[in-house]
Amino acid sequence: MNMIQQSRSALTRSAAFASIVVAILLVSAKTWATWRTGSTAMLGSLADSTLDLIASLVTLVGVWVAATPADEEHRFGHGKAEALAAMVQVMLIAISASGIAFRAIERLLGGAETQAAAEGIGVSLFAIVATFALLAWQKFVIARTGSIAIKTDNVHYQSDLLLNLAVIAALALDQYAGFSKADPLFGLGIAAWLAWGAWRATSEAVDHLMDKEWPEEKREAFVEVLSRHPDIRGVHDLRTRTSGADDFVQFHMAVDPKLTIAQAHDLMDEVEARLAREFPGVEVLIHPDPEGLINEVGVAAEELLPERSD
Repeated sequence: MNMIQQSRSALTRSAAFASIVVAILLVSAKTWATWRTGSTAMLGSLADSTLDLIASLVTLVGVWVAATPADEEHRFGHGKAEALAAMVQVMLIAISASGIAFRAIERLLGGAETQAAAEGIGVSLFAIVATFALLAWQKFVIARTGSIAIKTDNVHYQSDLLLNLAVIAALALDQYAGFSKADPLFGLGIAAWLAWGAWRATSEAVDHLMDKEWPEEKREAFVEVLSRHPDIRGVHDLRTRTSGADDFVQFHMAVDPKLTIAQAHDLMDEVEARLAREFPGVEVLIHPDPEGLINEVGVAAEELLPERSD
């Protein structure tokens, strides 16, 4: 494992551990607050924090496995462990949303009152402060690692900010404004918000698992680097994918058919070195073709380099 990978691994693990610590604190505080208030909104917040704790443990396992070097059975590494961890988190969020919605509807139909609103509001304020601190650290780690597992965990805690504000509003309206339906209605709103967050978080994880191509601007930047090399006569069948923090690229490169095997090999080494400077950490696989020979069909056969004026 190189220095870049070691640094990334250390950062992602630190974010995962921080998430676990915060989740434990919030679960403890909200368990007490739910017992004191009897609030559906607070119960929803407790359920969310409990699932956050489980999800954070899953995240830790995911980033730990993803940081494991490639081996004989996983030659492309273990980066997709992060996407798998993200999918587990999404399922947990969906389960949480369903349970909260069921409880809120039950309260709407049956009716119930909350108690000790001040204590519940105090716990929610504490949760907001702790969550802000965690989000700041997660953003720092995401900016430097691009970890999809930490990104998905970050989605959880972003929703926690609104969730805790909703709990405060529900308790205040119920206890101090006499609006008894506020608590279950806010509970339903929290459930809907969690479900929407789960839907959004699913997309990126699925993209990683399905080996979606790089964004168009990143592909264009990659091709632009190739276009600057005078000895590359053409590029086609470019394939890109991302697995965790690792990027993989393969393409066919047209070269002067008069080059010897050794000369073509030296040229590929030179191209790989140039790409490594522009795209650090990207694993590149080049297939050399004599200029004019394209066996592929369809999109794979399309020439990607712009025409050069000689």
